[in-house]
Amino acid sequence: MTTGTNVDHSSAHVSPAAPGMPRPAASRDSTSTSVTKALQLLEAFRQGGPNLGVSELARRAGIPKSTAFRLLAGLEHSGYIERVGTDYRISSLLFELGNRAHHCRPQGLRDLAMPYLSDLYVSTGNVVHLAILDGVDVVYLEKIHGHHAVETPTAVGGRMPAACVGLGKAIVAFSERSVAQRVVTAGLQRRTPYSIAEPWRFVNVLDRVRTNGIAFDHEEAALGLTCVAAPILVDGRAIAAISISGATTRFNHSANAARVRRAAGRISAEYIAATAP
Repeated sequence: MTTGTNVDHSSAHVSPAAPGMPRPAASRDSTSTSVTKALQLLEAFRQGGPNLGVSELARRAGIPKSTAFRLLAGLEHSGYIERVGTDYRISSLLFELGNRAHHCRPQGLRDLAMPYLSDLYVSTGNVVHLAILDGVDVVYLEKIHGHHAVETPTAVGGRMPAACVGLGKAIVAFSERSVAQRVVTAGLQRRTPYSIAEPWRFVNVLDRVRTNGIAFDHEEAALGLTCVAAPILVDGRAIAAISISGATTRFNHSANAARVRRAAGRISAEYIAATAP
């Protein structure tokens, strides 16, 4: 006669979650961590040459080399990066995905602005930019320049501190006040002796930009380089800005200001019409 209670030992085994059921928290955390580290590896390609080795990528991402090697293999298998000998580089798949971003997609802001940017380049021979604001930086969506254009510290997909460039001042001036506060709080970088590093001066400049509808960069981003920018406005708020940049000694301030203001107004009107319900 058995006096004890039978125990079903199979109940001690934890079965995998059924399809459609939430995974255990530990599994979700592990996946989240791996995704974060993989994204850190992709972020590591922002600076430096196009080809980077696993040791350098691991150092930039702040993860162990063995982890980096494993995650890079997965990214390569998925087509997001590719091998070049013992190094790695970003693949064209990421280029394709980047061009599906909101303002870069077909018939998006960049496409609508391109004819006007081209007109500005043809009429001035100077460097022409289109940029948006991201945090406290401007991100360049387009850049047009010629064989003998003045050297500029810019590149498509690159960043510059908003307070140092006309594009950034044009956007910030026509954004909510909290945006200007965010830029000031982050700290005003001094890239050249002419950069604005004092908050009160920056605020005064923004007031003038709102009054005039244009913003200047007088060698604040790079010595010898002058820029004038105008915002692309929707309902009075800047969604982006365009600019003309040239050598300080040959820059026609009044003529270029009129050109960039006129082009920005036309881009704004076309964008509003294209995005109307």
